[in-house]
Amino acid sequence: MDVLGDVLAVCAVSGTVAATIDAGERWGLGLDQVPGAAFHAIATGTAWLRVPGRPAVQLMPGDVVLLPGGAPHRLSGDPDAAVTAFDHAAAAQAMPAGGVLQVGAPPVRTRILCATYRQDPIASTRLFSLLPHVMHVAAGARGRGALDDTLRLLAAEIAEPQPARAVVLDRLVDILLIQVLRAWLSDAPDALPASWLRAMSDDVVAPALAALHADPAREWTLQTLAERASVSRATLARRFTSTVGESPGAYLTRWRMDLAARRLRDTDDPVSVVARSVGYTSEYAFSRAFTRARTLPPGRYRFVARSRVSTEPGISTA
Repeated sequence: MDVLGDVLAVCAVSGTVAATIDAGERWGLGLDQVPGAAFHAIATGTAWLRVPGRPAVQLMPGDVVLLPGGAPHRLSGDPDAAVTAFDHAAAAQAMPAGGVLQVGAPPVRTRILCATYRQDPIASTRLFSLLPHVMHVAAGARGRGALDDTLRLLAAEIAEPQPARAVVLDRLVDILLIQVLRAWLSDAPDALPASWLRAMSDDVVAPALAALHADPAREWTLQTLAERASVSRATLARRFTSTVGESPGAYLTRWRMDLAARRLRDTDDPVSVVARSVGYTSEYAFSRAFTRARTLPPGRYRFVARSRVSTEPGISTA
């Protein structure tokens, strides 16, 4: 089982292009806290990234940067340039028409694609909060082959707008997130906190984690998981807890509750069917476990979750 793909799907992590920026001379943009993760790709030219409390970083052609927490930051042509607030309304008006947001004095020196990512709050499994404050994947970094190919497609789509442009751009942005994670994880998995994401790079824990995701309804025991990992039960128990941050049983229960919560909200399946789909033969036992995890019994949770979807303009960030 592809654990990363599983989490991205269940947690409904998705991206949206926020703006295409054409920057000339003497420009600077200030971006407030972004409701989600912020992403910038430098298609042509250079830019300086400034994040409070961190040294300024010069971004080169082909560089991409992800701010998983959406922290306030600045983009500019010079490290000490004055900035104006990013005009979200102008960017939103420009995108459907295939246009760009013009900043600075002509001629155009730099083109930047800006995007945001959000996660469905229904899932307790986190992604963005596990990542560093700033993730900078430089041009030429290891593991960037597919990332560079996607950036070229992105640049071509921006340069020559075609029908369904916004849809294509959003799909490419979703692919870019995965490729950025792949490139970054290939170099720095030890920088992650104890979590499922860190466990993906652990030779002992990864097979056990994949087994739980492949068949979450199975009645797993420490022994059967240890057999998957080809280690003793004691070794797996110790290694899983230190790498993931919780025991195999606790992780499986939390993942089952994420699966159940999504199914309760998005389908009309009876609670008994949802319970069986995540490994509970007793609806009563499932209801008790779900209530402990989500503070509401399944039926009430379904009603409240659907009410929130119908009244909110969009999915809030993780």
